[in-house]
Amino acid sequence: MAGDEARLTLGDVVTLQRGTTYKGALLGQPGPVLLGLASIQRNGGFRDDNLKTYGGDSPAKLTLGPGDIYVSLKDVTQSADLLGSIARVPPHVPAGRVTQDTVKLTFIRKDVPSRYLYWLLRTPVYREYCRAHAIGTTNLSIARDDFLAFPVPKPKARDLTLVDTLDALDDKIELNRRMNATLEAMARALFQSWFVDFDPVRAKLDGGKPAGLDAATAAVFPASFHDSEVGHIPKGWTIKPVGEVVDCVGGGTPSTAEPKYWEGGTHHWTTPKDFSSLQAPVLLDTNRKLTDAGIAKISSGLLPAGTLLLSSRAPVGYLAIAAMPVAINQGFIAMKCNERASNFFMLNWCQTNMAEIESRATGTTFAEISKQNFRPIRVVLPPKELMAAFTAKVAPLYAQITANLHQSRTLATLRDALLPQLLSGKLRMKDGMSTNAKKGMAYG
Repeated sequence: MAGDEARLTLGDVVTLQRGTTYKGALLGQPGPVLLGLASIQRNGGFRDDNLKTYGGDSPAKLTLGPGDIYVSLKDVTQSADLLGSIARVPPHVPAGRVTQDTVKLTFIRKDVPSRYLYWLLRTPVYREYCRAHAIGTTNLSIARDDFLAFPVPKPKARDLTLVDTLDALDDKIELNRRMNATLEAMARALFQSWFVDFDPVRAKLDGGKPAGLDAATAAVFPASFHDSEVGHIPKGWTIKPVGEVVDCVGGGTPSTAEPKYWEGGTHHWTTPKDFSSLQAPVLLDTNRKLTDAGIAKISSGLLPAGTLLLSSRAPVGYLAIAAMPVAINQGFIAMKCNERASNFFMLNWCQTNMAEIESRATGTTFAEISKQNFRPIRVVLPPKELMAAFTAKVAPLYAQITANLHQSRTLATLRDALLPQLLSGKLRMKDGMSTNAKKGMAYG
């Protein structure tokens, strides 16, 4: 960065508007979403799985709309992954308000487009700059002056071409995420209709035909109910404790001071932390891996692909189906499912009954549900034929979710490989990377 390029800093390009606090009594009421730390992905990007709305008034200067950019100048994770992280409001979020831990960026130069700066502030060089300037012990932060001092080279034509590619990659990743949300919602809706509302049974009881079912599937549903300990359930269905339906096991953590358990490990080993950034209930990878010796130290060993994992503490309620064999730490209840209750059925059952699962958690420092408290929860079970029919209908949905996740990982890897070029200038798009990007977007 020489000449005029080196003279620009963030302070020359943007002004900052810090957010504010909001009245707790108005949270969750209809209104704009609040855009704070929870709405920013680690190392940058928008996150919308935990957005809260606000029903009160706030100054217009705190308003964010689609395409607007905001940054976190704080981090409470100690990893600094959120420190300085940037997010851009997507088109499907019509209005937002910055909170006290984020700042809105207003652009004051036309020769440095916001979309260019957005990607510049996701480069490894910028991320390292933020970590190097972090202050604090319990809560990390970056001083306003340090943030504004970050150098901003003026974009050249090749930089803007690269930005186009990065935007296209991110758009495809976002499309996959939204597609997965739709697919997951379809599976949940079918579970709700069949196993909670009992819509096909009610239709037959009223003398009609169950909507959307072929004759063979409709025939498996009874036309009446009978009384049970949990109220009316379809005739012929049974109630069992979950511990008698699936095999529920826990995990452990081999000594981290013993290298032979970890060094060169090839077996996936997961903790609830791996689940905090999942955007669909499928686990594709883990942060750490164990050796054979490490696996031998865990009583449940290496669990098979397809195992349903429920985090039992810190926090209670993360859910995912393992796409590969995996070992777990002590923060999980793992469900080894079967044809009597498939993993897809149990995933949706856990989601539907999460309030009861959480109510059985105990603890003072943090809530935890033990296997002893989990196993007695009752499950209303349909006949095996109906379980098989449900599994057959939703299996393609989860297969597509998994395929989309794999594709998004490939695209994210390509995106992350391209990002450093915004500052290095060593790679020109005409050298063939744009072709590779197109191949990546066509993957799957």
